[in-house]
Amino acid sequence: MFLINVQSKTPIFEQLKKQILEFISIEVLQPNDKLPSVRSLASELGVNPNTVSKAYQELEEQGYIYTVKGKGCYVSDNQTDQQIRHEKLKEFKKKVQEIKKYNIEEEDLIQVVKDVYKEGNL
Repeated sequence: MFLINVQSKTPIFEQLKKQILEFISIEVLQPNDKLPSVRSLASELGVNPNTVSKAYQELEEQGYIYTVKGKGCYVSDNQTDQQIRHEKLKEFKKKVQEIKKYNIEEEDLIQVVKDVYKEGNL
C-alpha cells in the first residue's frame, strides 16, 4: 500500500506522512480506519520502527489520526479532509510566491492550473 523511495531527498517519515494524507484525501483511508501497526509497517517497508512512529506522531499532533492505547492508530473523523485541503492550499500559495519571484506572469500560471484541471487525472 505504501511506497517509499529510499533514493529521495525527502525523509522517509515525510514520504509516509504525505502518502497517508493523500490516501485520506482521495478516500482510500476513511475516518476511523485502522492504520497498520508501527512494527508491521516498518517491517513491510524495511525501515526502522522509529521512522514510522515519528510519522504517526506528527500526524496525530496535526489531528489527522488518533491513537487508542493498546489498539493502534486510526484516521480521525474531525474534518480531516478540510484540514488537508487547507494545508495543500498553503503549500500552493508558497509555490506561487516562489514562482512570482521568477517574474512568471499571472496569466501563464493560471493557464497551467486550467490545463491541469482539464486533464482530469488525479
